[in-house]
Amino acid sequence: APATKYVKEQKALIKELLKKGYAFETDSAVYFEVAKFKDYGKLSGQSLREKLTAARDEVVHDPQKRHPADFALWFKAVGRFRNHILRWPSPWGEGFPGWHVECSAISRKFLGQPFDIHTGGVDHIGTHHPNEIAQSEAAYGKPLARYWLHGEYLLMNAAKMAKSERNFLTLSDLTEKGFSPLAFRYLVLGTHYRSRMNFSWKSLEAAQSALKKINNSSVVYQMRSFHRVNTYPPSGGAKKYYGAFTLAISSDLNTPQALAVLHAVIDAKNIVLHDKISLIKKFDEVLGLNIGKGKKPREIIPMKINDLAEKREQFRNNKQFVQADTLRQEIEKLGYVIDDTPKGPRIRRRN
Repeated sequence: APATKYVKEQKALIKELLKKGYAFETDSAVYFEVAKFKDYGKLSGQSLREKLTAARDEVVHDPQKRHPADFALWFKAVGRFRNHILRWPSPWGEGFPGWHVECSAISRKFLGQPFDIHTGGVDHIGTHHPNEIAQSEAAYGKPLARYWLHGEYLLMNAAKMAKSERNFLTLSDLTEKGFSPLAFRYLVLGTHYRSRMNFSWKSLEAAQSALKKINNSSVVYQMRSFHRVNTYPPSGGAKKYYGAFTLAISSDLNTPQALAVLHAVIDAKNIVLHDKISLIKKFDEVLGLNIGKGKKPREIIPMKINDLAEKREQFRNNKQFVQADTLRQEIEKLGYVIDDTPKGPRIRRRN
């Protein structure tokens, strides 16, 4: 769809490359001449001599190309593309843009050039992204993006998950089995983006349990009652955790370490509640796990536990703190915890 909507921008890029001598026309297409771009392949570190060409079935073999790695900017509606459904008029004849050129033209239109971060799969390091870089820099004399981040493959039963392999899952498949899409996000965050991740239902169950534990924690339960909490600046013991989280994210997006810092904050004994909530909210702006934003968990508390909690509260109101603490310990031995919140004591099952 984007390719059909922004053909004007793609034609403009091709015209610029022809004007500057980086492109040439044949009977069947307009090509980018890779040999004229001296930094071609700098992203992959692969020289033109080493480059495997025409590896995909859909690549057109054109004897008029000047180098086997020259790639199409515009396909003419001739030969195998004579009856192609997509076609527009152009100075080079009726046809359609090559798939590399649409990425450069459309990203430039909406993000400018250079923009900050370009992402993609590791399978784009060898051809697609070098082609984007070459055509964009040749046309406009500046980088397309400042940083290039490439994600490793998601595996299914140790094989690459892909439509072509017919071994892929959708979010609908996950939700039909009772999993939250956020559980899958947690699972992905637990593996560095440049490491392969092997998907399994067991690992997804573990991710969902970990996310549920976060949302059922005492601090998150209390966070639901705090609607206005400043996230800056972190103070006291919170500074160390804020710095650790920032360092993790700044270290090549180390999301597994960032998750570890989040759990450490939840369990920390040296941070006041207000700062804990501030940190969790700030961290979740990056992680996107919607922590504490779901419905409050409902728990059925046994009558015996409720009675003990009521007696403890009476002791506290009478400033009989020794007796109150004894009842707290008794409640904890029975598997429950009391959190003293601004709205009164809250009883929950111990995790």
